[in-house]
Amino acid sequence: MENTRLDKVNRLLEKELAEILRQETAKTRGLLVSVSAVRTAPDLSFAKVFVSVFPSDKATDTVKNLNDHVSGIRGALGNKVRYQLRIIPELRFDIDDSLDYLERIDELLKK
Repeated sequence: MENTRLDKVNRLLEKELAEILRQETAKTRGLLVSVSAVRTAPDLSFAKVFVSVFPSDKATDTVKNLNDHVSGIRGALGNKVRYQLRIIPELRFDIDDSLDYLERIDELLKK
């Protein structure tokens, strides 16, 4: 039962964070940031957010910028989910490099 609730919270946070990041990155041309997964602690105190960035050469700078502005993003998230969640978790953004890994494997298989 606990896993079902945690899965629902993860999906809610993923959806709302994706919308917040879409609105913020619409101001920057040529940069696409998408939320690929959210992993929340069982007590909802902490959430690790995995983001994919295109182009991938700007990924480290983008994730650093997101982590520098995490308080504003958390505040916007709190405004969106304040009626669904009592506790807004602390956020940490990480790079989701699964697409780069997939491309690397594809290159190796073609050789």
